[in-house]
Amino acid sequence: QYGRVNMKVVDALKKRDFPLEEGDLILADGRYEVISKLIEKTVSKKQGRTSFTEVVDSVLLHKYLGIPIFFAMMWALFEFTFVASVPFMDAIDIFFGYLNEVAQSSISNEILASLVGDGIIGGVGFLAVFVPVFAFLYMGLSILEDTGYMARAAFLMDKSLTKIGLQGKSFIPMLMGFGCNMPAIMACRTIESEKDRFVTILVNPLMSCGARLPVYVLFAGIFFEEMAGSVIFSIYLLGIVLAIVMAMIFKNTIFRGEPSPFIMELPPYRAPRVTETVIHVWQRVKVYLKKVSGILLVGAIAIWALLNLPYGAEIEFTYAGMIGKAIEPLIKPLGFDWRIGVSLIFGFLAKELVVSGLSVIYAVEEGAGLENIIQTTMTPLTSIAIMVFSLIYTPCLAAVGVIKREMNSWKWALFSIAYLVALAYIVTGIVILIGRLIGYA
Repeated sequence: QYGRVNMKVVDALKKRDFPLEEGDLILADGRYEVISKLIEKTVSKKQGRTSFTEVVDSVLLHKYLGIPIFFAMMWALFEFTFVASVPFMDAIDIFFGYLNEVAQSSISNEILASLVGDGIIGGVGFLAVFVPVFAFLYMGLSILEDTGYMARAAFLMDKSLTKIGLQGKSFIPMLMGFGCNMPAIMACRTIESEKDRFVTILVNPLMSCGARLPVYVLFAGIFFEEMAGSVIFSIYLLGIVLAIVMAMIFKNTIFRGEPSPFIMELPPYRAPRVTETVIHVWQRVKVYLKKVSGILLVGAIAIWALLNLPYGAEIEFTYAGMIGKAIEPLIKPLGFDWRIGVSLIFGFLAKELVVSGLSVIYAVEEGAGLENIIQTTMTPLTSIAIMVFSLIYTPCLAAVGVIKREMNSWKWALFSIAYLVALAYIVTGIVILIGRLIGYA
């Protein structure tokens, strides 16, 4: 019977009785028709009994309630992540603060003491503070995935994505972007249409990866402590909105074309297993820890060197200071000074280095706690601007390399950098302008 169905599709394709891209849909319809007939002959069901999956899906996949429920779940996840992480973050912060003091007091050489204390322990230790945030966030995402809900989220978003010219398959890589943009961009290979694939790749960096989370947690925790979870959720939501807007622009300009059909089978709901959840969380956290002990360690040392060389110079006349002063006129309209500018440049290598850079800069310059300095030298509006800019501007260097490989062109890789930096500048400027107009500083 499968063979007969397939031959019908082949004959129809030859006659071109329907658009070529609908072949998959007709093939799937034919197969499920055969399956339904086989089930009718071989499976008996008790009448009047509705399965648990059907009952839950009637609510979670509701035409009007489905998407609001999805966003409500995401908001609850971020709120839980921040609240549950705070005690663990404080404990790790105290521990590394103690190590910094011990290093500074134990090493007689002033330069070496600063390198070990402010550069290595201060820079890397400050990033280690965010391990609990990653753990709780990935735990929540893992539970939602294991229950079968994330597959339904893709189904929910298919109709919305189709309206902007994409397809449900684009949602899976975009959702993966919340973890890391690199594997998310590589996951776009499953999208058959080249135009849909390219659009999804270009907007994927707007899905806020886990590396940006330390920036949000730092500033939201300092200025919006009572509603930090909601602020972080709003930043993620802004990324989604911008991805949709840019996808619409791309699909109506340089990537015109109809979206490909999206076919998927929804799994039944299952209770998540503790062991599987723990394994998923550990795998994600392990990747972050390796990153902290490798790339970010080298980055923290490089930041310290740029802030201390030439040795003995005032911080504004160090290599980092000169770079920052050179770009300060460009970012001053956004409320950023040279310190923030330098940290954002470091973030091009790895987004975590934004907070690490600020930590080392202020440690070298002020010799005080980063949170206290930020609270006294910045405003809530500036903190929002930094979070928005960090969300949008160029992906990390590794992600740019993946874009080049997947799109097979440095032209598109450089285009992604250019349009994201421009978009970050425009959106952040709008945020600053609106904030100032309503008297929010």
